[in-house]
Amino acid sequence: MTPMLGIMASSISGSKAVTSSYESIATTTVGSGGTSTITFSSIPATFKHLQIRILARSNYAVQLQDYLKLRYNSDSGANYAVHNLLGDGTSATSFDSTSTTSNWIQRISAAGATASAFGGAVVDILDYANTNKYKTMRNLGGVDNNGSGRIYLTSGLWQSTSAITSITITPGDGTSFDQYSSFALYGIKG
Repeated sequence: MTPMLGIMASSISGSKAVTSSYESIATTTVGSGGTSTITFSSIPATFKHLQIRILARSNYAVQLQDYLKLRYNSDSGANYAVHNLLGDGTSATSFDSTSTTSNWIQRISAAGATASAFGGAVVDILDYANTNKYKTMRNLGGVDNNGSGRIYLTSGLWQSTSAITSITITPGDGTSFDQYSSFALYGIKG
């Protein structure tokens, strides 16, 4: 039996075939006072894909939600593109952006949201070590919007053939992640 990999498989429990396909690389939990940046560095090239599991909240005070910026190998050039689909139970909206300076992860709770509410996301980065193609990512995330939920499906492109050796995550509009925000990087065997 071939294991199902990626976002869908990460939600399945009790399957030895699925759980043995993932290997923990690094986990970070934000401490007291928050932090402005999460960095995974020295990522080994020994896996087929990467997955990041996120449970986070930002200090952005203007809105109920914030998004996350994802950069590879410290590349802050306009070498990224994103597509986003949002559903809130009533309507669906979408947008895209090309030539951006980061991929976007949708969405986490911000300072204006319900106290102690965190947004969750699972990000798959496909063929991250392949030096013959651009890198793609997909993200499924959800957030409470003060009683009404929202779910996001995002895809992104990094226009580089370089192998990904480091990943940096920062709040999109806020300046830091709140205490207890958690980020876990996994390697997916292929």
